[in-house]
Amino acid sequence: MSDAIQHECGLAFIRLRKPFEYYYEKYGTVLYGLNKLYLLMEKQHNRGQDGAGIATVKLDVKPGYPFMYRLRSIQNQAIADIFSQISAQIEEVKKYHANIDEHPEYMKGHIDYLGELMLGHLRYGTQGKNVVESCHPYVKNHTTPVLNLALAGNFNLVNKKELFDLIGSSRPSETRTSDLAAMLDIIYHFINKAVEQDGSNIDVAAILKKCVHLFDGGFTFGGLIGNGSSFIVRDGHGIRPAYYYVDDEVIVAASERAAIRTVFNVPENNMVHELLPGFALITRKDGSYYTEEVVKPGERKACSFERIYFSRGSDEEIYNERKALGYHLSKKVLELVDYDLKNTIFSFIPNTAESAFYGMVKGAEDYLNQIKVQRIQSWKGDYDEEKLADMVNRRIRMEKIAIKDVKLRTFITEDRSRNEMVQHVYDITYGTVRKGVDTLVVIDDSIVRGTTLKESIIRMLARLEPKAIIIVSSAPQIRYPDCYGIDMSRMKEFVAFRAARELLIENGKENLLQELFDECKELKRNNRLHTKNVVKEVYHPFSAEEISDKIAEIITPEDIKIPVKVVFQTIEDLHECCPKNLGDWYFTGDYPTPGGVRAVNTAFLNFMQGRVDERSY
Repeated sequence: MSDAIQHECGLAFIRLRKPFEYYYEKYGTVLYGLNKLYLLMEKQHNRGQDGAGIATVKLDVKPGYPFMYRLRSIQNQAIADIFSQISAQIEEVKKYHANIDEHPEYMKGHIDYLGELMLGHLRYGTQGKNVVESCHPYVKNHTTPVLNLALAGNFNLVNKKELFDLIGSSRPSETRTSDLAAMLDIIYHFINKAVEQDGSNIDVAAILKKCVHLFDGGFTFGGLIGNGSSFIVRDGHGIRPAYYYVDDEVIVAASERAAIRTVFNVPENNMVHELLPGFALITRKDGSYYTEEVVKPGERKACSFERIYFSRGSDEEIYNERKALGYHLSKKVLELVDYDLKNTIFSFIPNTAESAFYGMVKGAEDYLNQIKVQRIQSWKGDYDEEKLADMVNRRIRMEKIAIKDVKLRTFITEDRSRNEMVQHVYDITYGTVRKGVDTLVVIDDSIVRGTTLKESIIRMLARLEPKAIIIVSSAPQIRYPDCYGIDMSRMKEFVAFRAARELLIENGKENLLQELFDECKELKRNNRLHTKNVVKEVYHPFSAEEISDKIAEIITPEDIKIPVKVVFQTIEDLHECCPKNLGDWYFTGDYPTPGGVRAVNTAFLNFMQGRVDERSY
């Protein structure tokens, strides 16, 4: 994705089901669980760049000894930093205890993070400062084991204030901005109530049923309890992803199926199960597990951005879906280039768009092969070998047009100088384009703000002097904020909204914005801001093509005279390509929860009131 956009946090959970001696005898190391946790986190590294954290729980620890540990980091290589610290402790212990790794239980007593329950988290912060205190897991400590809780997750909640108020939380105001803190306090509150009634023998599913329906947002979160229980929970609409795998040795859960398959060498997709929306995966101290519905499932709205961009493309379903997204766009691209494949070059920016690129090229190849057959048949045998060879050997022209300079950092903050520096984030491959003859077709995952396109990519491609530039987005137009994980909370961030607003002004319909503003204010006065997405009406007067053409104008620098067109995926084709992930609120405005509708209307109110930088949730 060429535009900067927040990623999704990643979750990793492992429950060892055998004694440590078992793993030492079979795998030659007592660190089997920690090694797997490290790999499971690294294989989801794309989901976190601000920080990382782990928590572990040791079972059957003697009274008075610690049993829950946590370690967090915000270093540039946070995962490596965490496990380097653990390795350093292991080496330090080995100095004084020779051959300790041959005595698993003894080693367990000396290594803090060597536990049977492990929870890892990769943070991509959407709110708050990038400080270690913001990294998951959060913990609640107590001398009674069952009242110890570690929690981490991938989510945004839009009703955290209401959650804090519900239980009369005594947290200071500066920590009430944290979704995780609100979730932690609520769950801990009900654990406390359960312990007061039933003692340490708590029913985890019953506690979650009292909590989860209170959370308005998209979430997958995991928790470790000091008594040896644990849980992974997914929201009722399945907005955020969650997968799990179980065998005789381990119970594993993660945000991405491919990560589990790779780390635990799982041969088939169907051996890694999707945690169903509204369900919890719960483990007991004895290593047994079960899944149970903890909140009533609603309409499935799994995030389509997971398939377009966030999740790694190494999952076979995601890889094929991304290729299908590109394939569906090929017909429109062929129309725009007037089927002139001799003078068209296909490429992609950035690397994450490569799978969709393959699909787009496959669509063009299928068309070209069809034409080859038709032409050869039309000759009715009247051709020579050279003519036939020329036709058979025609290929789609593909080039690596742009290469991102990963070493380049924009250290200048003054706007004009910074824009000049941004132009050089990508290097171009000279000599690939015939000046004034070739049309460049470049596919991207999505277009959010259009800033990078305008300040860098369009200007960079124009140096090659093509006849025209066509920017293709494998995602539809992003028109609305997201409050379920991606940090898109302000209307000014969307080039599609800017395009629609400019079209309203050009067509003498600017008064519609004021009318919608007044309607929003009335909804707010009546506490009904969550009942109707008013912002949909901003786009209603115009076709998707009209908005696309205006976006092309906006992202083209004024001094660039080369024609620029923009092609977006359609909603219909998106759903056909990604049939299991129909969550499309950032494209359609159809939010699965009331909090989402309230967030988009609040973003519009902020925009109209000049508070363009204020968050809407």
